[in-house]
Amino acid sequence: MTKADLINLISEKAGITRVKAEAVVNTIFDSMNEALMKNDRIEIRGFGSFVNREYGAYKGRNPRTGEIIEVEPKKLPFFKVGKELKEEINKLDKKK
Repeated sequence: MTKADLINLISEKAGITRVKAEAVVNTIFDSMNEALMKNDRIEIRGFGSFVNREYGAYKGRNPRTGEIIEVEPKKLPFFKVGKELKEEINKLDKKK
């Protein structure tokens, strides 16, 4: 599902214009971005949670040249699926 698909789905289900649905989706994503930028945790019950994980510096290798390089420490957003969603997905696999 793309962002455009989500906007169209919200527009149809909520009975609102596509412009209003786009504003809703953009507001949600902007709020999530701001929370992660402040290093806050985002938890959506039944769906999952987003949190920044910190990774330390390490020595890597450029696969093209074989040169050893220093990789800087970094933070990356990490998504952990919620229990309810995980169970629903596994139910679908069992039905097949």
